[in-house]
Amino acid sequence: MILHHLRVLPLLVRMHVRSQMEYRGAFWLDRLAQILSYGSVFATIGILLARFDTLGGWRWPELALLFSFQLLSYSLGAAMSFTQLRDLEELVRLGTYDTLLVKPFSPWTYLIFSGLNIGYAGHILLAVPLMGWAVLSVDFAWTIPSALFFIATILSATLLTAAIITMIGATALIWVRSNHLFSIFFGFWELTRYPLNIFPGAIQVVLITAVPLALTSSVPVGALLGKPIPLLGDWAGAVALAAGPIWVLLAMAYWHYANSRYQGAGG
Repeated sequence: MILHHLRVLPLLVRMHVRSQMEYRGAFWLDRLAQILSYGSVFATIGILLARFDTLGGWRWPELALLFSFQLLSYSLGAAMSFTQLRDLEELVRLGTYDTLLVKPFSPWTYLIFSGLNIGYAGHILLAVPLMGWAVLSVDFAWTIPSALFFIATILSATLLTAAIITMIGATALIWVRSNHLFSIFFGFWELTRYPLNIFPGAIQVVLITAVPLALTSSVPVGALLGKPIPLLGDWAGAVALAAGPIWVLLAMAYWHYANSRYQGAGG
């Protein structure tokens, strides 16, 4: 039975990808718009650096590495979660979530793989070349352990992003309405393209604990480059590595709890 399910999942992904690529011109035009949008954000950071030389002790290539790391880990994590979990509110409100409960899959598995969002290709097409340039440009002696740490923290940040989005979406199973929480999520997420140490202490605490999005950007990159990390200090690298797996476990527990609280279309 499990092997049968595993064979079906690629078919779900393929069907959804085909539907997204039905109008290829519009699809790639949208990706170009994404690249220009995030490119303008990066250009704004460049203008700040041209005026002040450093930002919180971070120079231009280091900020490029931070920005590309944040964008890549977000796009990978959100491709597996954001659109699917954002739409969960509507499924709950209309009562169509009930139909997922009778499918021979877990509802989360069906949601994720039947709605895998390749629309984040624009984010990746911008982040990967920029990251490649930044890796070669930063004043840092790369070694095999540091390269492995870098890759592992990208994976951890990806998992953390997907876990937080899953928890936000799952709240709809309890409250029916949860999409307003995504506005809070993105408000904090936009802060994480900058070094953590430029923010007041209260925001630093929130970005490491309650909304730990700093662990998807400035904490792992800062730990790699040897930057001082507020609150975490020498533990920053270990925390960045562990954050993704730990929050995945928390998200799994919260998903099961939210499903147990779901009352169905009849209330």
